[in-house]
Amino acid sequence: MENNNKVAVITGSAGGLGKGIALALAQNGFKVMLHDINKDVLQNTLTEFQNHNYPAAAFVGDVSKKQDQVNLVAETVKKFGHLDVFVNNAGVESVKPFLDIDEDDLEKLFKINVFGMVYGTQAAAKQYIKQETPGKIINACSIAGQEAYPVLGTYSASKHAVRAFTQVAAKELASHHITVNAYCPGVAKTKMWDRIDEEMVKNDPKLKPGEAFAKYASQIALGRYEKPEDVANLVQFLASDKSDYITGQAILVDGGLVYR
Repeated sequence: MENNNKVAVITGSAGGLGKGIALALAQNGFKVMLHDINKDVLQNTLTEFQNHNYPAAAFVGDVSKKQDQVNLVAETVKKFGHLDVFVNNAGVESVKPFLDIDEDDLEKLFKINVFGMVYGTQAAAKQYIKQETPGKIINACSIAGQEAYPVLGTYSASKHAVRAFTQVAAKELASHHITVNAYCPGVAKTKMWDRIDEEMVKNDPKLKPGEAFAKYASQIALGRYEKPEDVANLVQFLASDKSDYITGQAILVDGGLVYR
């Protein structure tokens, strides 16, 4: 484990891919600020990290609220002294045919997936500029940010927006030596994909539970579904000095499902 004295924030890291990312960074010597809207699950994850003697703290917050994101960065700096990496990982999904998409779907997904990413990026970038140091911002995109999928219209649109903001932020913040990139996971066996599978079954009576997940997973060239460490390995690279010359990219990490 490296003793790199770097500090990382990972939003939505109480479980799933976010927890995997936080764990990989902690194992690589990062001090990590865990974050989630679910206080109880977050506390359990923090206890788990502390039991492994990883330097970690936790912050309960709602990424869709700008002030929460500002407070998250402030609390991280108060706890650890500075900030080096901000991972906008928190996100939600919606499975609904296009003609059934309503205001609630649009508002919920865009507030969390898009507004949250913008607010987090702004808060982190302002801290890097204040510190007068380089910094890294890493966003959760998706294969759905590269290609739109039936009954995943709102989710796909929100992730396309994440990719657009990633490029814009990268261009505007480069002069401050701040890099902005995104990771695009595919089909992972997470609670999010369990919910996607469940909703797809509701929308297609011909499908049985597990079949939607199996259908997408069967199309992966490398022959297996994604694990949290697959995503964590990419994010760990993007968080490291080895990625200093990469910015504005939305990198697919999907085992060979979407090709761009």
